[in-house]
Amino acid sequence: MNLPNKLTIFRMILIVPFVVILLGGYQEWGWFTAVFGGVLEYMDYVALAIFIIASLTDLIDGKIARKYHMVTDFGKFMDPLADKLLVCAAMIALIEMGRIPSWIVIVIISREFIISGFRLIASDNGVVIAASYWGKFKTTFQMVMICLMIADIPKLRLVTDIVMWIALVLTVVSLADYLMKNRAVLKNTK
Repeated sequence: MNLPNKLTIFRMILIVPFVVILLGGYQEWGWFTAVFGGVLEYMDYVALAIFIIASLTDLIDGKIARKYHMVTDFGKFMDPLADKLLVCAAMIALIEMGRIPSWIVIVIISREFIISGFRLIASDNGVVIAASYWGKFKTTFQMVMICLMIADIPKLRLVTDIVMWIALVLTVVSLADYLMKNRAVLKNTK
């Protein structure tokens, strides 16, 4: 297993401590609060650090894989899956924390399922659908939105809301862009 694939697996592993810390699951462990009681008020920032590290592994593994010609079928499949799992886990946790409306998360996750299904259909027909600029902008704004929501800084609430709405609009625009540019794939299915 090469380094990019190890980073992808590491990103997936980080989802568990990220969610446990973000949702306060550690509070049920008496020993944890006894040992780390003085830092419990900063646990959102620990979760934020884990999320940022996990997000950075996505940038790093992709660059390494392309630069050193280490692209594998495992990586092609697992890398986007790891990204979706990380983002979806974060947004679902943020719903429980009351920091994002559930309908926005439903729209964002639905887009991911639609595009994943669309890519499967395209793949069955020998067509590779590359990420578009709209999709990359969408991902960037989603990551920034999640970071701002985890940090939950009162003075940045307006900025957080603006970034959330931009991420939502980019989600819909990128979906429409994928479908319009690749509509021939649906017409030419087996």
